[in-house]
Amino acid sequence: MTRFIARNMRRWLLPFASLLCCSMSLAAPPLPALSAQVQGITVSGISSGAYMAVQYQVARSKSVSGVGAIAGGPYECAAGSTWTALTRCMSPNDWWAPVPGVQELQAHIERRAAAGLIDSPEDLRDDRVWVFSGDEDKTVARAVVDSLVATYARWVPPASLRYVKLPGAGHAMVSVAAAQANACATTEPPYINRCGDFDTAGQLLEFLLGPLATRQSPPQGQLHEFDQAVAMGGKPADIGLADTGYVFVPSACVGGGCKVHVAFHGCRQSSAQVGKAFVEGAGYNEWAAGNHLIVLYPQTVPRYGWGAGSSRWVFNPRACWDWWGYTDPAYATRDGLQIKAVQAMVEALGRHP
Repeated sequence: MTRFIARNMRRWLLPFASLLCCSMSLAAPPLPALSAQVQGITVSGISSGAYMAVQYQVARSKSVSGVGAIAGGPYECAAGSTWTALTRCMSPNDWWAPVPGVQELQAHIERRAAAGLIDSPEDLRDDRVWVFSGDEDKTVARAVVDSLVATYARWVPPASLRYVKLPGAGHAMVSVAAAQANACATTEPPYINRCGDFDTAGQLLEFLLGPLATRQSPPQGQLHEFDQAVAMGGKPADIGLADTGYVFVPSACVGGGCKVHVAFHGCRQSSAQVGKAFVEGAGYNEWAAGNHLIVLYPQTVPRYGWGAGSSRWVFNPRACWDWWGYTDPAYATRDGLQIKAVQAMVEALGRHP
C-alpha cells in the first residue's frame, strides 16, 4: 500500500510540479544593473501618463531635471476625485465644472511641500518643461493643458518652458517611428498618430536634454522585459501595475554611466492592451540609441476590482496611471505607491553590476 501511494503521488504531483516549473520560467528577469545616472532624470508621458509624469516630477523635483507632458494637465488636478478627473481635468465646463484656478493649483503645491509630502517647488526653477496639445484633441481640452503651462510658469523661466500646439492632431502620441500609425486627427488605439514629419519624442528629448546626436533607425540596442515585482519589492497588481515592464538599453549603455528617461504610456495603451506598440513605436528608442539614454517603460494593467494575485480592490479598467487616487490617498506625493514603485525601478538601473 505504501509503495502504491508513493507511486501514484508521483504521478499525481508531476503535472503540478511541471506547471510550477513552467510558471516560474515565465517570469521576466530583474532590471539590469547598469550604473545609470539616477539624479537629474527626465520623464514624459501621454494623457494619464502625462499626469503621472507631472506628478512624478513635482513630487520628486530634486531628482528630476525635466518633463514632457503630452495632452495632460496640472499637478493633482483631480484632487482625489474621479468625477473631477473626468470633468474639470478633461472636459471642463465654464458653468458647472471649470478648470481649477491656477493660483489654487500653485497654492496646493506649496502646501504639499510645506507639509513635507513633496519636494520644494523651488527645485523646479532649473527644470525644463515641454508641453504638447493637439488642435483636434477632444479628450483633454486645450484649457486644461493651458492650466498646466500657467501653473508651471510660477517657477519655470519662460526660456525653459515650451508649449507646442499642433494643428490637426488628435489625442495621441505623434510619432515618425511607428510602422502602422493612425492618421493625424485620430483618437483611438493604439493612440500613436502620424502627422507629417512631426516627431514628439525627438522634440521633447532635445528640449529637455539639449542637442542630440542623429536619430538611429533601427536603434542600436535591446528592448528588455523585466519583472516589476522584483524592482518594486511587492505585488504589482496591488497598485494597478503589470507583472512585466520594459526598458530600452542602447548598446553604449551596457558599460554604465548613461542617463535615464521614464516614458509613461496613456490609458488603453499598456502592453496588455496594445502589445509593444508604445514601447517600440512612440519614437524614444531611436533617439536614445545614439545619445547614451536608457528609456524605462513601466507598465500598468487593466483591473476590474479584484484581480488574480492581489488581495486589493483596484478598479482601473483602462489601465490608466493613478492621477485621481485609485491606489491610495497619497498617490501624488513622494509616498504615492506608483511613484515609489517607479522610483525603485530607476534606482535599480543605477546599481552597479
